[in-house]
Amino acid sequence: MQIMLDAGHGPNTTGKRTPDGNMKEFEFNEAVAQFVKNELTAAGVIVMNCHDKQRDVPLRERTALANKMGVDAFISIHANAYGSTWNNVSGIETFTYVKPSEQSIILASLIQNYLCAITGRTNRGVKRADFAVVRDTKMPAVLVECGFMTNKIEATLLQSTEYRKRCAKAIAFAILCWIQQKR
Repeated sequence: MQIMLDAGHGPNTTGKRTPDGNMKEFEFNEAVAQFVKNELTAAGVIVMNCHDKQRDVPLRERTALANKMGVDAFISIHANAYGSTWNNVSGIETFTYVKPSEQSIILASLIQNYLCAITGRTNRGVKRADFAVVRDTKMPAVLVECGFMTNKIEATLLQSTEYRKRCAKAIAFAILCWIQQKR
């Protein structure tokens, strides 16, 4: 099994940060992606990244790499935002394409359920959207939002190593469950 992880956005993407500027979204995304990779690799899964710590990788390049490599699933990891100022919107949501494959729905549901269970955050559900990374990939693909950077409580969590590891464990466990169901 080969899994492609995408730490959403990039290190230089403008505007993708907490309202106080203490955390760029990519810092959270990349840390969680690395923790997920460690968990999956330890379980014998081949894991590749389509992001880069040094540059913002265009979406087309990310999806093209996943398609070229023929990976079995694509998971894009994110921290959410509602506007650009502090507010009370909170919770976790996972997205598939607007016309998702059955396997994308299964994978998204597993990730959503395990993330909410392990973090205790509000379950905002599995949703559908026309995001490039779930639209332009040829394999089951999901985009997961692990909490809101614009919510002070969740922003604090998103900056903590413990919360990042909990998110990673949930995502990795969901992927392993999905792999097991496919066998």
